[in-house]
Amino acid sequence: MRLVLASASPRRRELLGWLGVEFVVDPADVEERPLPDESAAQLVRRLAAAKAVATAARRPAAWVLAADTVVEIDGDVLGKPANPADAVTMLARLAGREHRVVTGFVLVAPDGMTRADEVVVSRVCFRPLRPAAIAAYADSGEPLDKAGGYAIQGRGAALVSSIEGSFTNVIGLPLQEVEAALAEAGLLAR
Repeated sequence: MRLVLASASPRRRELLGWLGVEFVVDPADVEERPLPDESAAQLVRRLAAAKAVATAARRPAAWVLAADTVVEIDGDVLGKPANPADAVTMLARLAGREHRVVTGFVLVAPDGMTRADEVVVSRVCFRPLRPAAIAAYADSGEPLDKAGGYAIQGRGAALVSSIEGSFTNVIGLPLQEVEAALAEAGLLAR
């Protein structure tokens, strides 16, 4: 059996590697724009499923794992910032407040059946931030390909005062839940 990770994210690739499972990477090209009135959980579930289906169509003999992560605050979904100015806007909104990091993941079997379809939510609280600190972090380039404009596994860790829930979910893949799904599928020893 072969596992395919339907993601170009280097963070997801690293996290999945921590589980010791062999896999190949074959990213799916899926439009990631939210639909009108779509919640964060609905969005990540839909996108993870779309990525899994797109990659499974190219890899019919493989197990396919796909995921999507967003940041949600006040009911609004924050994806990846388009540029440093967009990152500044996102980070200023998160400063001194709690937000949710929402990841959906889907595991599709070689027979095309969905074997796991989960949404995991972690709560993250940012410390109060000065505008100069926000600007310096945005200018570092680190926020540009991260949901919500920060990387908790990098310099962005200094922005965070607390986390409730899965730390790896905040990075982009909830390992405890993914490990359980892979074990249930027989892809990992439990």
